[in-house]
Amino acid sequence: MKGFLVASLRSGAGKTTVSLGLMAALARRGLKVAPVKCGPDYIDPAFHAAAAGRASVNLDSWAMTPSQVAALAAGQADGADVLVAEALMGLFDGVGHETGRTGSSADIAAALGLGVLLVLDVTGQSISAAAAALGAKLLDPRLTLLGVVLNRVGSERHRRLAAEAIEALGIAVLGALPRAATIELPERHLGLVQAEETGDLGRRLDALANLVETHIDIDRLLVLASDMALPPPAAAAPLPPPGQRIALGRDAAFSFVYPHHLAAWRAAGAEIVPFSPLADEAPDPSADVCWLPGGYPELSAGLLAAAGNFLDGLRAFALRRPVHGECGGYMVLGAGLVDAGGNRHAMAGLIGLETSYEKRKLHLGYRRARLLAAGPLGPAEAVLSGHEFHYASIITTGGDDPLAEVRDAHGGAPVPDGSRRGLVSGSFFHAIARLE
Repeated sequence: MKGFLVASLRSGAGKTTVSLGLMAALARRGLKVAPVKCGPDYIDPAFHAAAAGRASVNLDSWAMTPSQVAALAAGQADGADVLVAEALMGLFDGVGHETGRTGSSADIAAALGLGVLLVLDVTGQSISAAAAALGAKLLDPRLTLLGVVLNRVGSERHRRLAAEAIEALGIAVLGALPRAATIELPERHLGLVQAEETGDLGRRLDALANLVETHIDIDRLLVLASDMALPPPAAAAPLPPPGQRIALGRDAAFSFVYPHHLAAWRAAGAEIVPFSPLADEAPDPSADVCWLPGGYPELSAGLLAAAGNFLDGLRAFALRRPVHGECGGYMVLGAGLVDAGGNRHAMAGLIGLETSYEKRKLHLGYRRARLLAAGPLGPAEAVLSGHEFHYASIITTGGDDPLAEVRDAHGGAPVPDGSRRGLVSGSFFHAIARLE
């Protein structure tokens, strides 16, 4: 099968526009598209699924072992005609210096043999864009640059100057997108507004497909794209199921669950029973474990505080079965949440955590966690990789025991993190894979 990576040299250059447009256009041609997102990201995969008609998967060279990456990629590609991967941040951006394990999108391209389609934002430049294209071609000898798509082109003269300079270096220019702000997707503080909240998503994806069909040479791209040689699909459980029957919070406030977790849990025979806290639904009392994912509970704090059936059911569940919360779910397990307007909302009170969005502060980066006690994430001493991405501040943890010792990807000392009390646990740590 064919496969390629859509990348850029920085965030905001247009790779999501091109990725979604290509996925939608290829699917419209009748091809079976296997979408992939490089790195830690919850929101883009949902857009991928809408564009491609097939669930996406995250691949991460820092958080996953090479065998986990290979197995997930093989499973995703099974039965597909073309794999389209979207990069994270800039193509070469990562952490650490271990070759192939930096978390960069370049690592994923190299591991899977994906050629790179580079999206270059040429705003404010023309011939100088050739320097960026040449640098991308030469910086990492593991990679093959299939060609370049120019983005935000202001005129035919602008396109011609940039394209001629790039093609003179032996680099193919496969397309040029004009400035078209009307097709951009809405954003909020953690990135794009979620796919299920974008009411006119179908129209937007059709517009992106039309844009790409008009301005990118898709036929030539498919000819240039790499022939992938993936191993046969294999079982891969980066995070084994926390129970046989999993009550999963699932709505607009609790949507940050990695597709590879859900797929692995189901493949292992687990049953996932979704419920909506926003609709005042309680976790199924027959479940073995309750999992509250991250999301945007701070935007619905008042509604959640008033959801008596949900909160009472959650408290009753926690008396006899494990409950775990990630990030937003962690905040809801706490005693209170202060919203951006300074209003405090009482939460479940299952742990002593108090959090606030009144003064936002970004917490971002890869994390490695060693569990201090057994729980839904695994046995004591298990080591997990993941990330943290939120703007909340912790007012107090309420004196609960920490869930894990966590260190960042830059050699920092491990620090206690998260909370556990009885059968309840949680942290701002989003688990990607269990390593030990």
